[in-house]
Amino acid sequence: MQIQLRKYTLPLKHTFSISRESHDFQDSLVVTLSLNGVSGYGEATSNPYYKITVESMMQEINNISASIASFNFTTPEVFHQFLVDKNLSNFAICALDLAAHDLYGKRNKKPLYSIWNTNTDTYPITNYTIGIASIDAMVAKMKEMPWPIYKIKLGTDNDVAIVKELRRHTDAIFRIDANCAWTAEETILNAPLLKELGVEFLEQPLKADNWEGMEKVMHHSVLPVMADESCIVESDVEKCALHFSGINIKLTKCGGLTPALRMIKKGKELGLKVMVGCMTESTVGISAIAQLLPQLDYVDMDGALLLKKDIAKGVEIQSNGSVLFPELYGSGITLL
Repeated sequence: MQIQLRKYTLPLKHTFSISRESHDFQDSLVVTLSLNGVSGYGEATSNPYYKITVESMMQEINNISASIASFNFTTPEVFHQFLVDKNLSNFAICALDLAAHDLYGKRNKKPLYSIWNTNTDTYPITNYTIGIASIDAMVAKMKEMPWPIYKIKLGTDNDVAIVKELRRHTDAIFRIDANCAWTAEETILNAPLLKELGVEFLEQPLKADNWEGMEKVMHHSVLPVMADESCIVESDVEKCALHFSGINIKLTKCGGLTPALRMIKKGKELGLKVMVGCMTESTVGISAIAQLLPQLDYVDMDGALLLKKDIAKGVEIQSNGSVLFPELYGSGITLL
């Protein structure tokens, strides 16, 4: 296989703020894997919370580039195990795994959802994320992008008041993501107030390792709670089943589509609601997430919608949340 690495700095339409950070650009690594004239594309973004940079991922991959070039590619699953054995970070593995899946689908002339024996007749609609900002700015973002479901980032001193004000401007479903900023007591107190304001569920209100607090929340919250930072890899799914109503799987964090498929299966076996989220990827990463849609209860794949300028063509999300799947196979990605 031939391998190509390229760093992109993706400009955002608006400053994006959550409880612990703000940014105007998103650095991203796009990997191209080519075999016999067919190319597959994968992506992983940098992330300060997990101490991952594009440069660190490129260094990891360059260190094993000769092994990748000589690898006898058969299936993405075999390739993924090869990468795990090389001790790469999950972020670097994700970029390579997504490229391998896209390549595999294109070589077999099938979209990935078809290879997995699912179809796109029904699927969940993605939410559109509103980052922390002044109330006027948050309202302006909603008016700029009318949407059936909004994910509202919180973690301020007046979170319920913010949601109350936003509710005056839309009838859309709200989902709340506090990104680890609340205590168990705050969560339990906020839940009934937010439920009255049309909130569907809460995402990761407590710090990732606060399992004792989450046990209290599970017993007393009137809203379902989804794990995000508490659910990184496959081994986390079973633990989350005792502390959360569902899990939000991030391809970058778990290491790509290969482990995500297993996490989806395990989550459903344990009776959890299953969601897949994004990390402000371009259409490269979003198109990979979209292949999983028929298997999901919820999805957060608005990354490319948040960008001022995209770098690829693939799955297109329409203004009503519906998805147009490309005729191209695999994840359907073409770099611009």
